[in-house]
Amino acid sequence: MSIISIENMRYTWPKTDSPGLDISGLSVGQGETVFLRGASGSGKSTLLGLFAGTLTVQSGTLKVLGTELASLSPRERDSFRANHIGIVFQQFNLIPFLTVAGNLRLAGSFSRGSRQDFREKSEVLLQALNLDLGLLQRRADTLSVGQQQRVAIARALINDPELLLADEPTSALDADTRDSFMRLLMSIRDVSDCTMIFASHDRSLMKYFDTEIELSEFNRAQKGKASRV
Repeated sequence: MSIISIENMRYTWPKTDSPGLDISGLSVGQGETVFLRGASGSGKSTLLGLFAGTLTVQSGTLKVLGTELASLSPRERDSFRANHIGIVFQQFNLIPFLTVAGNLRLAGSFSRGSRQDFREKSEVLLQALNLDLGLLQRRADTLSVGQQQRVAIARALINDPELLLADEPTSALDADTRDSFMRLLMSIRDVSDCTMIFASHDRSLMKYFDTEIELSEFNRAQKGKASRV
């Protein structure tokens, strides 16, 4: 089963005349771990935004879990994302004045799960990530960087997504911290068995993944144009 399927997809940024992304075809299968590599400004984050439905294609076809996202209304895309897609951001994007439980509850509030399911899943995820359950009542802005990283993973997985997207979450980490984060992320992904697409420019991370996609090999957009992240 294809989790992501692309056919002759184009995306053009506002106020530009030619596409920033022009991809003839791409397929990602269920359970794959994919390393999406490209230089800064090559369009990695744009492509992840299209996969997440925060951006929509102007032509061609992009299907996620068999659904053509461009055919959905903004509200329908938001609902689809909440119920099927988890995202780990580069800067974690936790809400600082909310507790850990509050951050997880906010993510869980957009899904179909019950409150009891949410409480149980929060505790299971924190334990799996080697976090004390007492952290649930701590504000996000009182956590260490390592704790914030783990809470960000828990938030991305709280709704049991079929697709996990990670947008350069290791770019600001030193080598030891980066490798520790990657081992933890991959171990949790293995348990959830979701499909993962991880965007980065750091080729050394390829060893953690089943498949590498070099964006420049798939993007037919004309070289020499101004590129976007």
